[in-house]
Amino acid sequence: HPEWFETHAGLDEAGKGDVFGPLVSCCVIADGDMVRMWREKGVKDSKAMGDRQIMVLEKIILGTRGVVVKKTFAGMNRYNELMSKPNANLNKLLAWYHSKSLTAALQVRSKDVEWGLLDQFCKTPLTQQELKKAGVDFDLKMRTKAESDPVVAAASICARAEFVRQIHKLSVEFGEELKKGASAAVKEQGKQLVAKLGAHRLKDFAKVHFKTAYEILGLPVPEKKFFRR
Repeated sequence: HPEWFETHAGLDEAGKGDVFGPLVSCCVIADGDMVRMWREKGVKDSKAMGDRQIMVLEKIILGTRGVVVKKTFAGMNRYNELMSKPNANLNKLLAWYHSKSLTAALQVRSKDVEWGLLDQFCKTPLTQQELKKAGVDFDLKMRTKAESDPVVAAASICARAEFVRQIHKLSVEFGEELKKGASAAVKEQGKQLVAKLGAHRLKDFAKVHFKTAYEILGLPVPEKKFFRR
């Protein structure tokens, strides 16, 4: 995979399918020397790792000389505000996040960065459309399982590490560790949170447009596409 060792940008996200905690986008720009070192250190898709290993590897990535790492995310109240707007759509919001992360990274290093790779989260090139709106002319490719590329894997790790930090802060505020994902156990914990803090506080911890959040509150789920994860 010679393209792995070309200087390029990699983009990935974390938190998209989790009821609790924010949606996080991350862009990493790296070159071949960084990729060789990261591979030796065990950098790979964050989905194959535990939180402790992710935090260790993020420290290595951030400490790499010359690397560019830019993240985009919003607190839960701001996130829920954005998703409550008419025609709000999670994929469109993520595309906007990615365009902001990539644009910020290119402002730091763009001279020798000719292309980037995005882990594909939908068939429509939404991120490319957002870049065009912002006047950014950049060759952003996308494909599924893009985390096999070490630079995308690095972005995956840094995005996940930020998600872990943010959900930990929310857990401290709640008083116990918030569960990840959208399982029945997450729904039960959500009901406990509402019983403890009140229904009005759910938006401070959870993505309230999720079907699970409506079930937590005992409300009917609206029949709108953007309520799907």
